[in-house]
Parts: sequence; C-alpha cells; structure tokens
Amino acid sequence: MLILFDIDATLISTSGVGIAAMLDAGRELFGPSFTGEGVPVAGRLDPLIIRDLLTRNGRAPTPEDAGRLRAGYEQNLARALSCPGVGRTLPGVDQLLAALRQRPRYTLGLLTGNFERTGSMKLRTCGVEPEWFPVRVWGDESPHDPPAREHLPPVAMSRHAARHGRAIQGHEVVIIGDTPHDVSCARANGCRCIAVATGRFGLDELRDAGADVALPNLADSAAIWKFLE
Repeated sequence: MLILFDIDATLISTSGVGIAAMLDAGRELFGPSFTGEGVPVAGRLDPLIIRDLLTRNGRAPTPEDAGRLRAGYEQNLARALSCPGVGRTLPGVDQLLAALRQRPRYTLGLLTGNFERTGSMKLRTCGVEPEWFPVRVWGDESPHDPPAREHLPPVAMSRHAARHGRAIQGHEVVIIGDTPHDVSCARANGCRCIAVATGRFGLDELRDAGADVALPNLADSAAIWKFLE
C-alpha cells in the first residue's frame, strides 16, 4: 500500500512563514504594493500560486519572473525557518510515521504542492526527513500545463511501480491531506483519502468534499489503523 502525505497543515506547521516569505520576495522584486489578496493558497501547487500572484499584481507570469519570485521565496523562507520555534509536527504525526516506517507492507510518500527545495526545508525544520518517504512528488512535477494536483497521484503510482516492480491500483493508494484539493485529487484517481482538520477546513467541509475518513488530526491512531488495515 502506498500512503501519500501532504506537507503543510497535514504533517507540519511552519507558522505561516511560507506564504509570508513568498510575498516578501514579491515586494523585494516588484515593489511594496505586491499583494496576495484574493489569491488562494491552501492545498494549491506552488507554481500556480506564483503564477496567480504575478497576475494579481499586474505582471505577466513569464518564466523569467516566475523564476525570480521562486528564488526570492527560497531565500526568504530559509531566513524565516531559521528562527527558533517556527516549525513543529502536528498531533500524532511523529507516532504515525514511526509506526508506518516499521511496517514493510506500507510505502510512505509525499504528494505536495511545495517545490522540492522549499518543501524539504520546511520538513527538516520540523524534524522530518524527506528521505523517510521513498516516493516523493512535488508541486512542479505535473506532466501537463497548466498543472493540477490531480495530475500528481499517477506520477507517484508510476514511481512506486518502478520501485517495486509491479503496477499499483488506485484502491491501494491512500492520500492524507487537510484540504478539499487533497480529497479531489484522490477521487480523480480512484484513490482513498483520509482528511484532517488541521488546516483551514473543518470536518464537515472535508466530509462534504468526499473524504473516506475525516479526523480532527492524526492522533486518532485507532481510526487510522482501522481504515488502513
């Protein structure tokens, strides 16, 4: 079984410094009026957020400007994450990851909207190593343009197949996330989904989105293991 975790507000919290760092980079590059007002971020892919931020601020989302904003974001994020106490794992995460890593039948994976470098920085700040997850799919790895989160589970399933020498079916994949975007990308690919209300969305919203299981957080180990096993 392949278990794919979202990062922000599912595994960890970094106190909101991610979007703050991206906006700081925008102000440094394009002026103090650079704003994120009206641009949704929860559960979305970083490339899409950058594209929308540039458009919102009257700039064409060219590869050059997108690259500059991405580089500035990385630099600002590194500074923000260096402050003590910024990052932490969310309830139940440490225990769940430790238990899953001891069970060979489960392959751990990441399926996230983050870029690889910045997502890895966030995880390590919170004491989680990306290498614990043999299958990793990042927010800029959609094979299509425009990218969408729904494109990412097939990438993860292909990497799992390459690692294990056999194809994996959707019902053998569990996506764990905190937004309706996580739920919809699971549903679009025939995967199962555990949703946790550790982000901006409540239990009812996650259930209405179609989550198989909706939990306050990942500390409810009995419910999680019942679903997985």
